Amino acid sequence: MTIELIYQYIFGGAVLAFLCVIASVFSRRVGAPLLLVFLLLGMLAGEDGFGKIKFDDFSLAFLFGNLALAIIIFDGGLGTRKDSFRVSLKPALSLATVGVIATAAITGFAAHWILGLSWQEGLLIGAIVGSTDAAAVFGLLRTAGLELKERTGATLEIESGSNDPMAIFLTITMVQILQLTGSDTNPGWTIVQELVSQLGLGIVLGLAGGYLLTLLLKKLQLTPSLYPLLTLAGGLSIFGATTILDGSGFLAIFIAGAMIGNTSLPFSNDVHRFHDGMAWLSQIGMFLMLGLLITPSNLIPIIFPALTIAFVLIFVARPIAVWLSLLPFHFPWREQVFIGWCGLRGAVPIILALFPSLAGLEHTQTYFELVFFVVLISLVLQGWTIAPIAKWMQIELPPSNKEPAHQHLTLKHDQDKELLVYTVVPESRAVGLAVKNLPVKEGSQFLGIIRNGILIDQNPSEALANEDQVVLLSSTNAKSALGQVFAKQLPSPSLDTSFFFGEFSLNPDAKLSDIAQAYGFEIGSSEHNVSVAEFIIRQFHGKPVIGDKVRLGAIKLIVKNIENERIVSVGLKLQPPE
Repeated sequence: MTIELIYQYIFGGAVLAFLCVIASVFSRRVGAPLLLVFLLLGMLAGEDGFGKIKFDDFSLAFLFGNLALAIIIFDGGLGTRKDSFRVSLKPALSLATVGVIATAAITGFAAHWILGLSWQEGLLIGAIVGSTDAAAVFGLLRTAGLELKERTGATLEIESGSNDPMAIFLTITMVQILQLTGSDTNPGWTIVQELVSQLGLGIVLGLAGGYLLTLLLKKLQLTPSLYPLLTLAGGLSIFGATTILDGSGFLAIFIAGAMIGNTSLPFSNDVHRFHDGMAWLSQIGMFLMLGLLITPSNLIPIIFPALTIAFVLIFVARPIAVWLSLLPFHFPWREQVFIGWCGLRGAVPIILALFPSLAGLEHTQTYFELVFFVVLISLVLQGWTIAPIAKWMQIELPPSNKEPAHQHLTLKHDQDKELLVYTVVPESRAVGLAVKNLPVKEGSQFLGIIRNGILIDQNPSEALANEDQVVLLSSTNAKSALGQVFAKQLPSPSLDTSFFFGEFSLNPDAKLSDIAQAYGFEIGSSEHNVSVAEFIIRQFHGKPVIGDKVRLGAIKLIVKNIENERIVSVGLKLQPPE
């Protein structure tokens, strides 16, 4: 390869990445899934497109794809809050295991029947497309700007970040079974051995590696810009070591990311911002590469079988798998429908489709092209309709005030304390608020106001003005209250908060019998002394979330706020008779 050709590749890659970033603006306007845009740009630059770039190096694609997926899943772990585990960990793990197996089995049988392949080859195709894709789910939920009910959103994010190990396990197992066809080896032992190795090592090394990495981030004194690099290098080291030992590197790096993301660390904002950018870069590079890897003209003969398999996957296999997986957890049916529809396929199935080729099996080109087409249909059909389905299923919440931008510094010998600097913005509740009325009673301390570059006197009656810099010493449990004061208040949203949560607010400790008498509906004798909060908790089997609704006669009770796993506010909405 000549030096001139190398520079041409650098220029071409940079131009494609530049176009992907610019295309994100237009994709939001038309509602197109951003990952689909990246994929199509790669196809346009490929052999059948305008760029005429021929790329067919499956080994290089496998290497780059695994690296990009590891970074994306690590970022997903960093962004997973421990609070979401309260209602979503068990159902998400059920989806990541039982759900993947059920999806793979149903889709595999369909592939066996439609394509006339052996049952082993059919199940291999089912295993390849069995898992949802973290890149697709994380990306689409964020870019769509959806604020979902906690139970639904957290379940989707945890599932998509943790179900890859099961899909990889099933794919590797089916590849090994196909390689051992005709031999005396017991396939049952192969399955058990692979399962224990993948999941067991993934969990153990993820926990151990995450603990050591958080310890290093706390103890080492580094230049601030090196903390994000240490986090990235450490996460990829955990991924690589686990994979070398035949464990699930994806599960390990997700666990490590979740541990780091839920630990108070110096420069954590910089770490999150850096990894968010790296995840976007990985998505752009991976989907561009996958677009280059496919030759669109080769897809024509498999259009009909791919459409049929995609139909089975989206409308039969995924809904049944979700229903089976969530059966013990009593999810509302609307949320089950939405979770079923969010079973997006993305880069993971395409990367897994490279396994048969690397193992030297037959029909490898068929596997790859078929899976690529199924992923394309999933991104177009499901990815384009996530927001409308969320509104239709009534699981979208009114937009809440996001945590305001601020500077912070974690104290060296007290990781629970932070030095915070907030800027007063015109649309916040802080404008005109007296210093003495700031919520600093829960372990916080007001330190001063910087106005026009000067630290002014600490007068408790001083009113905060626009563009003031307010300096506080805060404990982590008081940060949320401060954020509500300094956050930019939302204008009247399209999904109006008062309309969504009802016309009145109820005391959650009010007796249900009093509400029934006031609004004229019947309740059972066993519920006369039950409070509104207790009644709602029973309806949702001990795990209510904000936005949960219960209809009683002509009213609807809606959970408005939860603090420390306790319902603190309930809305009441008058409903027309059905």
